[in-house]
Amino acid sequence: MAESVTVAQVSKVFRTGQTALPVLDHIDLQIGHGEFLAVLGPSGCGKSTLLRLIAGLDGPTTGKVRLGARDVTAVDPRCAVVFQEPRLFPWQTVGDNVAIGARRIPNPPAPDALLRLVGLEAFAGAYPHQLSGGMAQRAALARALIGHPEVLLLDEPFASLDALTRMQMQDLLAEVCQAVQPTVVMVTHEVDEALYLADRIVVMSPRPAAVRAVVEVPLPRPRDRGDAALAPLRATILAYFGFSHLVPRASADTPTTVGGV
Repeated sequence: MAESVTVAQVSKVFRTGQTALPVLDHIDLQIGHGEFLAVLGPSGCGKSTLLRLIAGLDGPTTGKVRLGARDVTAVDPRCAVVFQEPRLFPWQTVGDNVAIGARRIPNPPAPDALLRLVGLEAFAGAYPHQLSGGMAQRAALARALIGHPEVLLLDEPFASLDALTRMQMQDLLAEVCQAVQPTVVMVTHEVDEALYLADRIVVMSPRPAAVRAVVEVPLPRPRDRGDAALAPLRATILAYFGFSHLVPRASADTPTTVGGV
């Protein structure tokens, strides 16, 4: 069952010796049960740090993160994370790699159903080096889902894929989320990816990151990438990154990124 996420006045400061590096600045977010939230922002602004705080992989300097009614104080088994790289164990088969995601669950399920869900049932006995990049990310997604997470955290999981494979993975993620219905928080640099997948899009400022805007996407999922209703939303988001002059030439089928702003 999906769980809500509350980020309450969260700030994060990293320290190296006498040097302080503020990364997040009083972030407030409320993410509902089963909602898909995308997070956009300049490179290095702290988007991945926000995901780590939600997962309990790190703690805030000030403020609180809660899943449901409980504070996140350590690595939280209610969360699963998919990173930019698949991070599969090369000495284990695809099936064994997926099964690792359920290692903390009593009587863990077999990976077969999850492999079917992501279209890898024929590759359960294969090894990671025998997979394409897209297939490896499918395996990473199945590994994250096998533990029935209440919150799925995605840290630019398709960034290293070619454009067509990325679109295929976006379609797969949309199908999987419709079937499993977790709460999803996804960091991405691609505006069109966020518009295609998310219910709401959070636009972050440069570091130390604050929430500049929250853009609602009032269209049901799954969506049509070419839906004309997405164009004004794209223009609104691009304007926050100083790209409003590009909007008339932008195509609904052309990926638009905001990394490195």
